[in-house]
Amino acid sequence: MRASSSENSAGFEKAIGCKFKKKSLLKEALTHKSYAHEKQKGLPFNERQEFLGDAVLELIVSEYLFRSFPEYTEADLSRVKAYAVQEATLAEVAKDINIGEYLRLGKGEELTGGRKKSSLLANAFEALIAAIYLDGDYKKARKFVLGLLKHKIDELTTKDFIFDFKTKLQEVAQAHFGVLPKYVIHKEEGPEHRKTFEVTVFINDEFLGSGAGKTKKAAAQKAAEAALEKIKESHETDI
Repeated sequence: MRASSSENSAGFEKAIGCKFKKKSLLKEALTHKSYAHEKQKGLPFNERQEFLGDAVLELIVSEYLFRSFPEYTEADLSRVKAYAVQEATLAEVAKDINIGEYLRLGKGEELTGGRKKSSLLANAFEALIAAIYLDGDYKKARKFVLGLLKHKIDELTTKDFIFDFKTKLQEVAQAHFGVLPKYVIHKEEGPEHRKTFEVTVFINDEFLGSGAGKTKKAAAQKAAEAALEKIKESHETDI
């Protein structure tokens, strides 16, 4: 299957759940510059849409994070956003919707496996976001993006490797005090399906910080972040 036929373009629209009023916008989003350069001088390709799509994607993800995680600091929000919009994540999502199968590529890109290149897939996904935005509106683009990325974003917020404050605090505690930090669940509030947790952290029985979150892990990370700030201030050192 290749995007060069209108039948396949229609199939792709059905697969992603977006019907285009202006088919030319979809065609442009799926056209790589290698194809345009080979086929026809002046044929539109997806780099301009990629530029716009990148901005629309950033806004959608930023808005979702801002509204969904009021307890996160600017640094927290930035970390999650950076992971959510990075090339590897976008390429993974692009593969999920088989965008590579519908791309219009030049012979060189085709022969060198362009349909599976992460950078090419991520760029095409951003171009597709722009095409959906231009053909419809922000609301339509937002629905499309979050339909694919929301579960990945929500998953990230429960994983320690995104917020590495606990690991950092452990390293600092061992280096400066020769012990490991101790975390205590101080409070649980709310109904079972919407609990909020408060976690406190101690080093050598000294209270150093607390944090709240929708999960115990998120709360512990916030507590570790607060502890690191306190240690930094009290010891007047970079950590």
